[in-house]
Amino acid sequence: MILAFGAIAFAGMASADEAPDALVKRISYEVLDTAKADKDIQGGNQKKVLELVEAKILPHIDFQKMTALAAGRYWREATPEQQKRLGEEFRSLLVYTYSGAISQVRDQKVEFKPLRSTPTDNEVEVRSQVIQPRGEPIQLNYRLEKQATGWKIYDVNVLGAWLVESYKSSFSTEISKNGVDGLIKVLSEKNKRLAAAAAKPAKAS
Repeated sequence: MILAFGAIAFAGMASADEAPDALVKRISYEVLDTAKADKDIQGGNQKKVLELVEAKILPHIDFQKMTALAAGRYWREATPEQQKRLGEEFRSLLVYTYSGAISQVRDQKVEFKPLRSTPTDNEVEVRSQVIQPRGEPIQLNYRLEKQATGWKIYDVNVLGAWLVESYKSSFSTEISKNGVDGLIKVLSEKNKRLAAAAAKPAKAS
C-alpha cells in the first residue's frame, strides 16, 4: 500500500506552461488538504474517493505511456484492440490503487527537493519525500514528460522502486504464460474484486 501513496501528486488543473515541479507541488498540497478536510474521505467513503480520482487525478497521468512501458516488447506485439483493453484494465487498477492511498491520508506532509533540469528538457524527475508523524520519511519521486497540453506524470518511485518497473515484471510473467489476453483477464478479474469492495458501504466511525 505504501507504493500507492504516489497518488497524492496526481491531481489538479494544469496549464501548458506550468513548470513540472510547480505542478506536482500544487496538486500535492491540494489533494492532501482535500483529503484531510473531507470527513467522508476520512470515513472511507469509496464512492467519493473514486469521484475525486476520476475528476482530478486521471487527467494528469499518461496511462498509454505507462501501460506501454509496463508491457515492454509485448506492447508492440499486441493488436490495437489488445492495447486498448490492456490500457483500460491497467487504468482501472491504478484508479483503485490511488483511491486506497487517498483514503489513508491523515497527518502526512510533503517536502520537495530542488528540480534538476534545463528549460529544454522534455522529461524530468521531480523528487520529494513524505513526512509522517511516526517512522522514517518516504521517498517519493515522479517522472514527467512534456506534452502539447502540459506536463504528464508517467511513473512514480517510492522508496527506490519505480511503479512501471514493478508492474513490468508481473506483466511479463503473465504474458509469457498466457499471452496478452491472459494478462487482460487477470487484470479484469482483479478490478472486478476491487470494484465490489469499493461498492460496500463505509463502516460507521
